[in-house]
Amino acid sequence: MIRAYQPTDVEDIIQVWTKASRLAHPFLDPAFIEQEKYNIRHVYLPNTESWVSVSEERVIGFISMMQNEVGAIFLDPTFHSQGFGKAMMDHVAQQHAILEVEVFKANHIGRAFYDRYGFQFLKEYFHEESGQSMLRLRFSQR
Repeated sequence: MIRAYQPTDVEDIIQVWTKASRLAHPFLDPAFIEQEKYNIRHVYLPNTESWVSVSEERVIGFISMMQNEVGAIFLDPTFHSQGFGKAMMDHVAQQHAILEVEVFKANHIGRAFYDRYGFQFLKEYFHEESGQSMLRLRFSQR
């Protein structure tokens, strides 16, 4: 089930993000990870339209949107390859003909997901805060 994010979901979201980030982002500096935890709680969630994926009454993933940009999509790794990530992306794709996302070039898990979904490469740039290369991707239903 996918439902709208509620402020009471924040701790579950932080746990999901932390588990998924450890797997997908082993190249990130621990200080950057800690700053992102703060940002999720105090910057990103209050300023995005977000949904959570729930299984057996437990938040197992979330997706956050800023207009047509996927600001975040994370799933507890225990639930990878079971259709939950695709369901969250399908949920937002129903509302936007075009989706864009930025992903770390070194995030092979995220890049594989976006490739399977049909996102196409737009550009690459250097992300100063993390010291990593980023890819900007676009998905179009047209």
